[in-house]
Amino acid sequence: MSYHEEDNSGKILLAALAGAGAGIIAGLLMAPDKGKATREKIGSAATKYSGQLGEQLSKYGEDLDSKFKGYIEKLEDLGISGAGSKLKLKGNWDEAKGKLKQQYAQLSDEDLDYAEGKGDELVGRLQNKLGKAKHEVVKMLNDL
Repeated sequence: MSYHEEDNSGKILLAALAGAGAGIIAGLLMAPDKGKATREKIGSAATKYSGQLGEQLSKYGEDLDSKFKGYIEKLEDLGISGAGSKLKLKGNWDEAKGKLKQQYAQLSDEDLDYAEGKGDELVGRLQNKLGKAKHEVVKMLNDL
């Protein structure tokens, strides 16, 4: 039997929207006030619910984003996703830099300049200089 994590966020959001819609319709049908007063009440209720809906959508989006990133990392760790889809530099960068210079004489110190958190820039420079695809460069760096 496999474990399956159920995501109820979409159902909750749909229920909130349905409830808000039902409330607005009921308010229109049973409105004791007429004209301008009713429209003002509907406007304030719509503003209130739209704010709540925006917050819910934002939370839902953040949750989906974090789950998606987690799944991608799991796939990379299992070797299921494309090789070299995420840069994971390990060890001494100066040693790795020396190996790269031996292997690719056309690389300069500027090409191999690496700062923490700037891996995409390094990959981009190496792509341009070596004429390789991103996944090939990332795999090459990870294999060092």
